[in-house]
Amino acid sequence: MNDILNIKYEKHILDNGLEVVLYQDKSIPLVSVNLWYKVGSANELDGKTGFAHLFEHMMFQGSKNVAKEKHFKFIEEAGGNLNGSTSLDRTNYYETLPTNSLGLALWLESDRMGFLLEALTQEKLDNQKDVVMNERRQRYDNQPYGLSWEIIFSNLFPKDHPYHWPTIGWMKDIEKFELNDVIDFFKKYYSPNNASLVIGGDIEYSLALDLTKKYFNEIPKGKPFADIFVPSEKLTKVKKIIHKDNVQLSKIYFAWEAAKLYDIDDATLDVLSDILTGSKNGRLFKSLVFEKQIAQDISSFQYSANITGMFIIVATAKPGVDLNELKSEIENVLNEIIENGVTEKEFKRSINTVKASFIYSLQNLNSMVNQINNYNTNLGEPNSFISDLERFQKLNLNSIKDAAKKYLNNSYVELHIVPKEAQ
Repeated sequence: MNDILNIKYEKHILDNGLEVVLYQDKSIPLVSVNLWYKVGSANELDGKTGFAHLFEHMMFQGSKNVAKEKHFKFIEEAGGNLNGSTSLDRTNYYETLPTNSLGLALWLESDRMGFLLEALTQEKLDNQKDVVMNERRQRYDNQPYGLSWEIIFSNLFPKDHPYHWPTIGWMKDIEKFELNDVIDFFKKYYSPNNASLVIGGDIEYSLALDLTKKYFNEIPKGKPFADIFVPSEKLTKVKKIIHKDNVQLSKIYFAWEAAKLYDIDDATLDVLSDILTGSKNGRLFKSLVFEKQIAQDISSFQYSANITGMFIIVATAKPGVDLNELKSEIENVLNEIIENGVTEKEFKRSINTVKASFIYSLQNLNSMVNQINNYNTNLGEPNSFISDLERFQKLNLNSIKDAAKKYLNNSYVELHIVPKEAQ
């Protein structure tokens, strides 16, 4: 197992600060180019939200040497695919394409890193502002249960906390995007010394490094910026919110602030969530869905981020079932674990499930390269697969009980989403 996870790689830092990790896998004639910028919605400010997600769109609108929409055209005509995503803490862009097109992907990424602003216009901003507003309407405002996560986050964290607002931004902020603000945000965060580039697959180390230097070396280093401000204020009482929505079935959500990314308790809570809802034998799943048949479905998960984490439980009520009945049963199951822990059988099954899922995910080149970038960005060591897995191997029965007691006894956000006609 360790031989599989102990990968070989090369890591280089260019003169402009760009971190470059090279990983060779010649099993298929493909290369994966994965670029993480260390900027997400957490880098925004109250009143000016949505910039990081906006750039997920703007980065495909053309740069100095690449016309609008040509990034997609060039990669797809080369037989590749591409995309991007934004989270609380990072924005990433990635391409997978045949080996001989590596230079194309690096040229495209370097052109928008170094020369995007030369092609940025008010017209492009207005166009993408409309696109983002429509995306927000479709995925959040007009989507059943679509506002649930922003309601939870905005109540779990105080107004000036970097996780208070949704990644897509508040609609009122998106509407007033100004070109100068957008330009300033790009200049501040989208620089080589605030990025991590991983190139993996059918590569030769020397050629990949030479191509990277060819396309990225001339981009100047960005100026340093202040650390994100994180208020010390914590939730001191249970917050219950009832939100009426255009839905057929009621849902109940619980959210606790929990361990941050790669903390030992982060791993413990992953196992706890699997014990609760990871299979038909999960305690909550078995009790609410099978035995009492009061829930249509139920899930739980540990959402980990750089500053802190959140432990979430979500259940959909069967027609005619009151959400307070679900709440009571969920509390009974959680209190049982807090008081008496879990069984050896439950623990071993969940540990094995988590480990198997971890190993399985690495069979895909894109997933492997993205995980290498995750480790490099957050831990500074691209080859962290073994140490990551060791967090789970160090756990025991008491770990689960202690974590449940430590986090699930704290104040939490309780959200009820109910049909609009409900009283």
